[in-house]
Amino acid sequence: MGMRVPLIAGNWKMYKTREEALEFARRFKELYRDTDIRAAVIAPYTQLDVLVSAFKGSGVGVGAQNVHFEDEGAFTGEISVPMLKELGVDFCIVGHSERRQYFGETDETVNLKLKKLLRESDITPILCVGEVLAEREQGVQNEVVSGQLEKDLEGLTAEEAGRLVIAYEPVWAIGTGKTATPEQAEEMCAMIRNAVSEMFDEDTCDRVIIQYGGSVKPENATEIMNMDEIDGALVGGASLDPEKFMDIINF
Repeated sequence: MGMRVPLIAGNWKMYKTREEALEFARRFKELYRDTDIRAAVIAPYTQLDVLVSAFKGSGVGVGAQNVHFEDEGAFTGEISVPMLKELGVDFCIVGHSERRQYFGETDETVNLKLKKLLRESDITPILCVGEVLAEREQGVQNEVVSGQLEKDLEGLTAEEAGRLVIAYEPVWAIGTGKTATPEQAEEMCAMIRNAVSEMFDEDTCDRVIIQYGGSVKPENATEIMNMDEIDGALVGGASLDPEKFMDIINF
């Protein structure tokens, strides 16, 4: 693990009003003790400003779930990097499987978004990669995920790649209640680290934080987090509840 500080981030997806977000922040701050683990909440755009204020000085990060790769333009419904910078967010998810599945996100747009975030902001991208069930059943998950990484990270410098968080999310385990076994998760995270090392160098792959995501709950967090190659988790449903989210952080 060395210099990598584990990161447990809660992806709220399309849940909570501003009022509910503030209530969560109030309760979570009562429970949260600054530990050796970074915690972050990745929330809908409408809640980001209130969460940034609520968590100021607490050690809890705040992130966006998506961003556009242009600074401005005729892109109705989109949000740009300068807009996120103004809000003071710490993280931004890029390439979540739901964005890829429902909203036409491709490895090409992921690549443009990563370059924009890394070159024009201090916002840390959380890049999501992962295979679907059919690919896992055919045994081609390594090729699929390393192929995603090659396209997603194309043209990045080693320094830029070293600032990434990569979340391995087997698409078949998101919101399905199925979880990869700790061994499957560890194997894929090791494969991802190895792919980064081959694309860049040893030093870069040592710096990259690799998370596991896919039905992470208090019941399975300890097993997952104790794996050598896993530096954290991208938590879905369980992060909506401050107590459950804290239980995962305290794994």
